Amino acid sequence: MRNATAVIQARLGSTRLPGKTLMMIEGESLLGHLVHRIKASKYVNDIIIATTTKQADDEIVRFAEGNNLKFYRGSEQDVLDRFYKAAIEYKAETIVRVTPDCPMLDPEVMDLVILKFLEGDFDYAANILPPSYPDGLDTEVFSFKALEKAWKEAGLPSEREHVTQYIIDHPELFRLSNIIKAGEDLSWMRWTVDHQEDLDFAREIFRRLHKPGRIFYMNDILRLLEEEPGLLEMNKGFSRNEGYEISLLKDKKMLDSGDK
Repeated sequence: MRNATAVIQARLGSTRLPGKTLMMIEGESLLGHLVHRIKASKYVNDIIIATTTKQADDEIVRFAEGNNLKFYRGSEQDVLDRFYKAAIEYKAETIVRVTPDCPMLDPEVMDLVILKFLEGDFDYAANILPPSYPDGLDTEVFSFKALEKAWKEAGLPSEREHVTQYIIDHPELFRLSNIIKAGEDLSWMRWTVDHQEDLDFAREIFRRLHKPGRIFYMNDILRLLEEEPGLLEMNKGFSRNEGYEISLLKDKKMLDSGDK
């Protein structure tokens, strides 16, 4: 049963670590590692790279074409619009949202969330409400119908920039579900890449665990960190929701101006 479409929102214009999407780790870009991991999913049957119309992102398109991946080009800031139109373009019904700053995304964790969505009567399923997995293993799955409703009704900058925020903020309108990690809450761990320190950490993990043609999993990283706990000091101190917090400031500015 492979019923889901993964949509990767990718651009090179990151404000915190510009160009990170195609930065290299062990001979492969962050985006390349991510694609390999998504392809290991039992339930994802298609991958779309949703990038922007900016000239700088021609390089993302070249990556997609060179790897026989579908792509869509849309708004840089209105990521919700980009997702929605990409889903229309390729007739995606069950959508897995993926961000390119997660080169250690675990396909088994991703599949837990996808299966929860496919087997239940939900509009949205995730592992972030609240998070209990390391930052960088985030997975969100939602229906095209929910995406379309959010696209029509979301108005705040945070809701347009963060694709699922309108859905999350309106549980009275959507049927939501969340996967909680069994055992220890690991949400304090940071395996995402937003800053140079994150990239340095990811490179050290890949240097120790990566083997060509194979992927490693969450438990492999956890065993490594038990053996070398000092690695966790490399990127301590950053907020898990730093990008969303920036978007909330844009919301406040818009609301204060009376534009909404």
